Amino acid sequence: MRRKFPECGGVIFGHSHIPLFAQADDVLGFLLSDLCFNGPAETLNDTLNTQPALFVMGVALVRALSEALGDAFQPACAAGHSLGELTALTAAGAMPFEDGLRLVRERGRLMHEASQRAPGAMAAVLGLDTEALAGICAEASAQTGRPLVIANDNCPGQIVISGHKEACQRACEMAEKFGAMKAVPLAVAGAFHTKQMNPAAQKLAQALEQCEIRNPSLIKVIANIDAEYYKSSDSVRKGLTRQLIEPILRTESEDL
Repeated sequence: MRRKFPECGGVIFGHSHIPLFAQADDVLGFLLSDLCFNGPAETLNDTLNTQPALFVMGVALVRALSEALGDAFQPACAAGHSLGELTALTAAGAMPFEDGLRLVRERGRLMHEASQRAPGAMAAVLGLDTEALAGICAEASAQTGRPLVIANDNCPGQIVISGHKEACQRACEMAEKFGAMKAVPLAVAGAFHTKQMNPAAQKLAQALEQCEIRNPSLIKVIANIDAEYYKSSDSVRKGLTRQLIEPILRTESEDL
């Protein structure tokens, strides 16, 4: 494979981090590095490629921060949003980079496959609380006969809904009438973090059984599904499976 890395000497893409992207290319068997640095955007934005690209970039950022700070880099805990949870687990030493990358690639493939079989939609709603938005989701579902739920509680005032496209569109219209600052459709093809991802979750559980996962004891990792620290490798496997079909509790995670 012929790799084309950017000619820049910044901290992130300096010489010490090029081997990480080269390693990713070798593990995956295609030039993810070239896709990250040179595009095209439409290929990079495919869930199948976006997830491993974000994972490798995230690990590179952690390594760059560690090198820049040296002994001062002593995180008390780690957390990641959705896919970022795998980055956090890898950074915390709960899984090897190679296993994490293969798992992320498979996760992306399974979610892409589930989205093709059952297309969905997501939207970020700004300016409403979870109780009000849950009511809007329920009403939009009742009006359309289609499923819609809260998927990501990102922070106060920013919540993501997920489900059938028709119900999502209806909820966006209702949200602005009920005082939301705005409702922004997301560029995704599936209803992530809902029961529509059940087929992907079931197959991911099987893939997780083949992945080396250690108890994240040196650096604690916060689980997306319940905003609690992971306590064992088994809880990690269950958490990574469940987060495909359950909401991401990012706001609650901030309270730990």
